Amino acid sequence: MNRSLLILLFLFLISGIGWTAQPVKIIFDTDMGPDYDDVGAITILHALAAKGECEILATMASDGYPYIAPTLEVFNRYFRNPNIPVGIPGPDAPKFSCPNHWNDSLVVKYLPKLKTNADYPSATEVYRKVLAAQKDQSVVIVTVGFISNLADLLKSGPDQFSKLSGKELVAKKVIKWVAMAGAFPEGSEFNVNQHAKASEYTFANWPTPILFSGVEIGMKIMTGHKVATKGTKGSPVQWAYEFCLSNYENKKSVNRNSWDHTAVLCAVRNPENYFYVVGNGTFVCNPDGSNTWNPDKNSNHSFLVHKYPYQKIADILDDLMMYEP
Repeated sequence: MNRSLLILLFLFLISGIGWTAQPVKIIFDTDMGPDYDDVGAITILHALAAKGECEILATMASDGYPYIAPTLEVFNRYFRNPNIPVGIPGPDAPKFSCPNHWNDSLVVKYLPKLKTNADYPSATEVYRKVLAAQKDQSVVIVTVGFISNLADLLKSGPDQFSKLSGKELVAKKVIKWVAMAGAFPEGSEFNVNQHAKASEYTFANWPTPILFSGVEIGMKIMTGHKVATKGTKGSPVQWAYEFCLSNYENKKSVNRNSWDHTAVLCAVRNPENYFYVVGNGTFVCNPDGSNTWNPDKNSNHSFLVHKYPYQKIADILDDLMMYEP
């Protein structure tokens, strides 16, 4: 083969016409309440999986309220992935219910058989089993809730799935962690401060890079009206948004903040396509769960900063939330 043909073949391959990126392997860890932006986040995750952009390895509940894990199963079933493992947190995790109890209503309405968290294995067990089975440096963990499960994972010891400690297993198998957590450059955010002890330990001991989508990112990106009004009537996604927009915190809203959506989007896709990424610093979690950003110490931590008008990102998220299986 002459040189010209070789060059043409090379250009063809790198153009993307003859090559497809491998899907990102994702473990999704969520409180799935007390708010309901988690519904948008898990919908976007399944939409991206359907596009071949990611593979969902497991879905973890970080909230100990009895109907959080069954809520995850409802969405996994609806999106035709009923065999995705679901894990539950340890006894120290927060146990928040939503004020309007949308989780309870959704589980009764959509799950074939009523379940509670007690019907699922521990998140630590699921994490260790799933991670041990993956290739080295191949898994992205995305958290949109409390840090409880990751603290337990780091502290876990060898078991039937791996001879490694939890921290060693994470270092070997996880390529990065994307967290909807914290406030930048300083503040106090719900996902971090509600289980401050777990947060402080985990952020100080996590062995891989962390990308943060802080509270200020999703605060101004408003979504949900589109799927509530134009989504398939009666789907669990459409129902949850229509129901919660009508009565969450005893008031009606047109849209809801998109805190969790942004973390999922940036766990699967290149975050720099949507935001600026500020890196080479350290997220410092204080004992009370408040946080500061230290730019003078590099711990492979980075955080998102707005690049585009809020509505541009909202439109992208709203369109993904319209996905139907």
